[in-house]
Amino acid sequence: MSTEKAMSYTSKLPLWWNAAPPLRKVEIDLSSPGLAVFELEKLLYTGKAIISHADEVWPRLYIGDQHSAENQADLYKNHITHILNAAHSNRKGQPDIYEGMKITYMGIEAHDSCNYDMSVNFQAAADFIHRGLSRGGKVLVHCHVGVSRSATLVLAYLMLKQNLTLVEAICAVKESRGVIPNRGFLRQLIKLDEQLFGKHR
Repeated sequence: MSTEKAMSYTSKLPLWWNAAPPLRKVEIDLSSPGLAVFELEKLLYTGKAIISHADEVWPRLYIGDQHSAENQADLYKNHITHILNAAHSNRKGQPDIYEGMKITYMGIEAHDSCNYDMSVNFQAAADFIHRGLSRGGKVLVHCHVGVSRSATLVLAYLMLKQNLTLVEAICAVKESRGVIPNRGFLRQLIKLDEQLFGKHR
């Protein structure tokens, strides 16, 4: 087995993960979006270096790159049941490589641009991830590199379905994979945080 394959789907979850929710240590004032983006970026930059194609960032939920989604051997070995592609291309359609693999696929044709409205996909993506996990499956959310589009959708899922604030979600994910959503996506996540938890917490 190559070193590259051996490093795929590395689980770095802390021992307490299944016993308690992420610790609420970090407090960032999200009421000033400009400052909040800067503070969130500083927090994100403290994340773990990416040394594998995909990492488990929540029990049975992985963030990965394009390679992780195309490596059939690893998908089979790690029992991936659901794949959410945040860099889907409607020109190519659903990937043929998943035929016969019992993998449920969802594609979102998102662009890693500050001007792209990723928030329109938050609920559908969260529902897809939640269905997969609720049925005992393993879900891989990926884009090209696995740091911006896919990370944004996973953060939204943790907020919408696991009741984590944006800061808590970032703290949970960055312990296993260093991610950095673009500033436009961060502003959209800040807005979601405000909608879910209010300006004054």
